[in-house]
Amino acid sequence: MRKTKEDAQKTRDDILQAAVKIFSEKGFFNSTLDDIAQSAGVTRGAVYWHFKNKAEIFDALHAALHEPFIESILADLETDSAHPIVQLQELIIHLLRQFADQPGKQNTTRLFINCDYSGVLAPFKEPHKASKRESLALFEAYFKRAQKKGDLSEEADAEILTLTLHCFIKGLLTEYLNGDIIDLKTHARPLIAQLFQGLHTMNAVT
Repeated sequence: MRKTKEDAQKTRDDILQAAVKIFSEKGFFNSTLDDIAQSAGVTRGAVYWHFKNKAEIFDALHAALHEPFIESILADLETDSAHPIVQLQELIIHLLRQFADQPGKQNTTRLFINCDYSGVLAPFKEPHKASKRESLALFEAYFKRAQKKGDLSEEADAEILTLTLHCFIKGLLTEYLNGDIIDLKTHARPLIAQLFQGLHTMNAVT
């Protein structure tokens, strides 16, 4: 029975990897389940065993991207650092460098950055926004911890600092995925350090 579950999980993973490839090459709306099945080396029936349709595959890709990200932040928050802002800075640098070594995750991220959530994807827009708000709330927790520890002015706006961080990271990833001037391996630390230097300056002004 255990081997059967492992085989089923592998098939599911193969389907998701194939879906990223096909969606990237053809676009979501121009892709078919037959395309995905052929790329994954499985039957159409095997695809239907795991997913009802393309939209469900799309949602599963989002979960595969989002859930490990949340788990990484939650695991990091278990450490009660004396300097939560520095802790957050190091976490982000680590995640960005890790991202640079994961082409599959890069392709999946590109799909969601460029997605307009139209047609059959429209129902997923709000749930995926909720997932984003979940991750933002966790980032905000670092700033609130810093305020409690006296490492950040109580007058600083933790929500605005979080949104500043989010916009910077999204812009960085967008440029990395769609451009050719960012190398996360070499640029992650200096770029994030520069941002956090700016955040510290904002805190001082506040």
